[in-house]
Amino acid sequence: MAVPPNALPASLVDPFQRAITYLRVSVTDRCDFRCVYCMSEHMTFLPKRDLLSLEELDRLCSAFVRLGVRKLRLTGGEPLVRRDLTTLIRSLGRHLESGALEELTLTTNGSQLTKHACDLYAAGVRRINVSLDTLDATKFRAVTRWGDLNQVLRGIDAALAAGLKIKINTVALRDVNEDEISSIAEWAHGKGMDLSLIETMPLGDIEEDRTDQYLPLSLVRARLSQRYTLTDSPYRTGGPARYVSVAETGGRIGFITPMTHNFCESCNRVRVTCTGTLFMCLGQEDAADLREPLRASRNDDLLVDAIREAITRKPKGHDFIIDRRSAKPAVGRHMSMTGG
Repeated sequence: MAVPPNALPASLVDPFQRAITYLRVSVTDRCDFRCVYCMSEHMTFLPKRDLLSLEELDRLCSAFVRLGVRKLRLTGGEPLVRRDLTTLIRSLGRHLESGALEELTLTTNGSQLTKHACDLYAAGVRRINVSLDTLDATKFRAVTRWGDLNQVLRGIDAALAAGLKIKINTVALRDVNEDEISSIAEWAHGKGMDLSLIETMPLGDIEEDRTDQYLPLSLVRARLSQRYTLTDSPYRTGGPARYVSVAETGGRIGFITPMTHNFCESCNRVRVTCTGTLFMCLGQEDAADLREPLRASRNDDLLVDAIREAITRKPKGHDFIIDRRSAKPAVGRHMSMTGG
């Protein structure tokens, strides 16, 4: 593979010889839902002055691209509630055109897709993830607290019509959606969409007991195996999901298992918050401030130095655990702060 002409020497490699090629950037901590496993119902969001501007987000992402990042995912909160986000996406699209970036993607709850799907495609996005945990409108309202299932389903149809490839992300929740995972898979596969199942993760105070929510995907897979013919698939998207092919539907199901199977040995990812804080691991509190070096100079020398130094502190793995003996989450910050 040819090295992009504007790439800096010595790509990002952590202490365990893992190349960092995947960056997830939260563009806002705000969301128009309040999902019970993700947020408290009464959230206090950051003042807008603390957020990186779209121009600063562009500079930051571009520095990572020059350092060897090949895949960039924009997240939130809900990224599409950030005003003028498509301006940033169009600008970042230049890295797709140059070949420096292989993929520019987005994770969304789908609520804003009817407005933005065509703009996303025009800006160079070809694949998105949509978070959807149930196809039951009453359950959907209960899980999201504020969400409208029909609005999301219309958004998914609009995105498919615009030419976007979609993967559905479903958090497996005990006594909530465990009885409809097979129907979600059949619905998704019927529309040509892959499905990824995710174990709930202990991030942030959510006013709920996560031990009541937690459903191990080893159990989910065993149940699915009783109904379908599942075959391990080599398919990868760059993330932590491990896929199986489903003979009866012709689709794929991915399993993201931070609790039952630690996938850290192959981690190629880091995350940046909307305030410019770099987390080298989703499940650790150690972080690096990139906002100060970003704003301290018009060139990116200080920023690049800060990124390189932070990567030397990337840990081998996370410390996630869900334990009834501890009322506190493993990590204090909410997922919406770090980005999905």
